[in-house]
Amino acid sequence: MNLAERLRAAAGRLGGRTALTLDRERLGYRELELRSARTGALLRRRGIRPGDRVAVMLPNVPEFAVVYYGILRIGAVVVPLDPLLKRREIAAYLGDCGARLVIAWHAYAEAVEAGTDGTDYLFVVPGEFGRLLRGVPPEDDVAGTSGDDTAVILYSAGTTGPTKGIELTHANLGGNAATVARMHGLGVDDVVLGALPLYHAFGQTCALNATIHAGGRLTLLERFDAGRALEVIRRDGVTVFHGVPAMFIALLDHPAVSDMSILRSCVSGGAALPLDVLRAFEERGCPIIEGYGLSETSPLAASNRSGAGRRPGSIGRPIHGVEMRVVGDDGRELPRGAIGELVVRGPNVMKGYWNDPEATAHAIRDGWLHTGDLGRADDDGVFYLVDRRRDVIIRGGYTVYPREVEEVLYEHPAVRQAAVVGVPHPEVGEEITAVVSLRGPATADELRAFVRERVAAYKYPRRIRFLDELPVGPTGKILKRALTAPAPSVR
Repeated sequence: MNLAERLRAAAGRLGGRTALTLDRERLGYRELELRSARTGALLRRRGIRPGDRVAVMLPNVPEFAVVYYGILRIGAVVVPLDPLLKRREIAAYLGDCGARLVIAWHAYAEAVEAGTDGTDYLFVVPGEFGRLLRGVPPEDDVAGTSGDDTAVILYSAGTTGPTKGIELTHANLGGNAATVARMHGLGVDDVVLGALPLYHAFGQTCALNATIHAGGRLTLLERFDAGRALEVIRRDGVTVFHGVPAMFIALLDHPAVSDMSILRSCVSGGAALPLDVLRAFEERGCPIIEGYGLSETSPLAASNRSGAGRRPGSIGRPIHGVEMRVVGDDGRELPRGAIGELVVRGPNVMKGYWNDPEATAHAIRDGWLHTGDLGRADDDGVFYLVDRRRDVIIRGGYTVYPREVEEVLYEHPAVRQAAVVGVPHPEVGEEITAVVSLRGPATADELRAFVRERVAAYKYPRRIRFLDELPVGPTGKILKRALTAPAPSVR
């Protein structure tokens, strides 16, 4: 069940066919397998044993895949970390997971050296790392891990609270990658754009592991930039693009965007995709398939399917082998149409939170993962994401779902990004506040009136703040907790 077996199988089947590209750099399947085998041997020389944690702080470069599969093939555990972390953050994560080694990109040496505090480290320098590996005889064996063995510990992005180490097994990740490849019909002729961070669950499963499983080609972007992405899509003949809503918005805003029918499929996840954004992108020639999941579900839990069964605005149905329900506060399933918490059960659900049995027991109850997300299901069993439970606003006793208000704001042609949050208020409990960035001229009064015409009187935002850019996490998800701090409001 070792996830690294997927790469070895693909290398045996595809040989020198290209697996990874980064601009002019190309890495074939056979060479990727060989370099990962050399990396595994190098790690063994440095004392890494099965079950040891190895932190990886690399951007979207081919070396990420080399190191990732090299760690897995010897039965060690990958701990992917944002390479832009600072000393204090690095020290906290390494201390929590007890990493034996950090493999980091050379450009971040200063922060890594300051944050390791005695932990061994190895820097990846282009060219030098390849020469180092060539001096290590490869070990062809792959550790015989079981499906329940931990493969990766992911630290959540912390968009709504403190981070936790999420233990994902070889079976979690391998099964989810195979499902993604099957659902989107990935094959050897597909070129997948690797624009999502590979250290995050979305990019790791849906881009890297699913592409390797299918024998396709992954073309990498070190960091997302709309203009650069459009250039790579056209240059490399990209057929599949996985992105978050912020990426689709950025592409639409770019002056070079035109016909996108070169793309066979686009997949949106990570956050709810505004319907106006979906429609605008599809007018450019490529359908968007919306899915749902979280790091704790490896990450995919539900998805629309391509074709006539697709329901724009929904998250579709649970993927193969996965169950999903909408439950009330007592844990009992609610009738169709009622809004409650989404719970998930299946082979994609995490092993647990690293060294935190209390948090694990709270999240997984009677085999069901409680997501903290609110949703509903229609009579056909199609699910709709309503909002995060903790994001719901109670204003004067009325319940307001921020996403509903955000959808209306996105309908205004001047609005580029929008987030609705609740701010404490002495009279109504929480006041509805919209934080927006604009692509064209608009005033607070204009936006307030626009929303007020389209929603019930208690739902429209009384306060509106303007920012040039809304704060986002590493995958482009808007960080709402950063928007609730006191700040001047436009009234």
